[in-house]
Amino acid sequence: MYLNCVIELSMVLDNEKFHKLLTRVCNQAEYLNDNKYIDQTLSSKGIVVTYQEKQYKKKVQITINSSVMLDGGNLDSGKLIHKLERCVHDYFGSKYNLKDFNLKKMILMADIDVSSREKVSAYIKVLQRIGKVKGFSPLNYDCLDDGIGFCLDGNSNGIQFLIYDLMGLLTSQHRKTGTNHKKLKSIIKKSEGLLRAEVRLTQPKTVRDYTDERDTSKQLAVLLKNSQEMFLATFVRVVPFGAFHKKDTAIEIIQREVKDMTLRRRMLRLVALVPEKKSLLLAQKALNYRRIDDVMESFAKINVSPITISKRHDVKHLKSLYSYLDSNNDDK
Repeated sequence: MYLNCVIELSMVLDNEKFHKLLTRVCNQAEYLNDNKYIDQTLSSKGIVVTYQEKQYKKKVQITINSSVMLDGGNLDSGKLIHKLERCVHDYFGSKYNLKDFNLKKMILMADIDVSSREKVSAYIKVLQRIGKVKGFSPLNYDCLDDGIGFCLDGNSNGIQFLIYDLMGLLTSQHRKTGTNHKKLKSIIKKSEGLLRAEVRLTQPKTVRDYTDERDTSKQLAVLLKNSQEMFLATFVRVVPFGAFHKKDTAIEIIQREVKDMTLRRRMLRLVALVPEKKSLLLAQKALNYRRIDDVMESFAKINVSPITISKRHDVKHLKSLYSYLDSNNDDK
């Protein structure tokens, strides 16, 4: 599984130091809005620098795209940190270095190639039927129309989960901006058939949950090393294991494959409850069984998801998303 990381680092300065930096780049920085300036002179190296001037806080933010910085290569934490330290030094000179910045946010992204725009749409529709899961609630993003994504926000853990039609998002942004750029059109074309899944660590406290390190470089080293485990830890909390079927087919497989009568009855009841309650979490609660993890594990063993495809949708079967994340897994 190939992961791309977007990292946000920030540094708070007093008024004098902030304006010294801003004055130095004023000719190359573009004014956005709300006293925010953006400097994209390092964008070819995967770095964008933003200057945010508020009344009581002056902040400099660095946003790093690991894929661009590493030229699309594998996520090598040592190489990325070395390049980042060098870029920060070259940009700020001897005044500031990486340790002056705090790690504020990290986004882990995986592009899942399901081969067609139609399949992307089908997966989005069935994933939206998950509704809520334990520890997460539905989240609305202005940039994601209802039909192209499924988003959840951690109730108290500072983690967000998004999965969406990448081509749909880029096309929507293209229409809104009215940009007629050949490179953007090429990117949109290449995104056809891609589901993008994101796990976002949105708060500094969330970052600290994954590492005890205080030095920014060391924090990054730990987080980048463990990025796949961090991504999957949230992914499995949201997306159940197993292929997606029509309800009648799922019932048929459960009746055929599950020999334990009590377990079979619980699994069949959960399949019926999900569309009724419009939420996996509420369906699990309505099942009123303490060992719900055992039930979910049984679904995984027979490669059937408790989330079924709506009878209104033409598609009859969708492979488990885990078969795309793990290329060595031959899914049914």
